[in-house]
Amino acid sequence: MLICSNVFMTFAWYGNLKLQQMKLITDWPLIAIILLSWGMALFEYTFMIPANRIGSQITGGPFSLMQLKIIQEGVSLTVFTLIVALVFKGEPIRWNHLVAFGFIILAVFFAFMKTD
Repeated sequence: MLICSNVFMTFAWYGNLKLQQMKLITDWPLIAIILLSWGMALFEYTFMIPANRIGSQITGGPFSLMQLKIIQEGVSLTVFTLIVALVFKGEPIRWNHLVAFGFIILAVFFAFMKTD
């Protein structure tokens, strides 16, 4: 569910840039682009909210709120990177981006590390 949620959110946030690049929405007013993005973001919520409810310790799931958020950020960056590589061809992924990604993966590791 987190992957589906992040696919929709990435397209809601950045899809308008691809549509602009493709010359499909060059004359749209900003409010129309915002409303289009909100429409896409609605689908993001139909996956994110259930994922959080299923995963949260508050509702019987296995993860703390901090763990859920850090997992979500790792999934978000992974999905974003794949979409940039596949949809926004020509957008370079440099070594420093990979290092930053590695630090986020380390954050996920540390969030699950037992501290007792």
